[in-house]
Amino acid sequence: MTNPVFSYGTLRLPSVQAAIFGGPVPARAAALVGYRSEPLTITDPAVIARSGTDVHPMLVPTGDPGDRIEGTVLELDDTQLAAADDYEVDDYRRVRVLLESGEQAWVYAFAG
Repeated sequence: MTNPVFSYGTLRLPSVQAAIFGGPVPARAAALVGYRSEPLTITDPAVIARSGTDVHPMLVPTGDPGDRIEGTVLELDDTQLAAADDYEVDDYRRVRVLLESGEQAWVYAFAG
């Protein structure tokens, strides 16, 4: 069984997927409505090393149907999902969302 995870940031990068999943994972284009993206400064050296940047996007719910985020659904197995949880810093939490397509997926959104 796989776990669909909507990614709008660094989890889509080949270098990050190689570092945390061991290589590329199945993916397809998707969109999420009612959220906007804001920059978040990352201080965890391991995350910065894997992503190559200290600024990552962060999803903030707005409820506004005019706000739309383009991204990718990654199909992760349970081990890969746990690795993604470990990769994401404490500013993010994994929550269920309904994608524009009607599919449910996990997403890492602002924890505050």
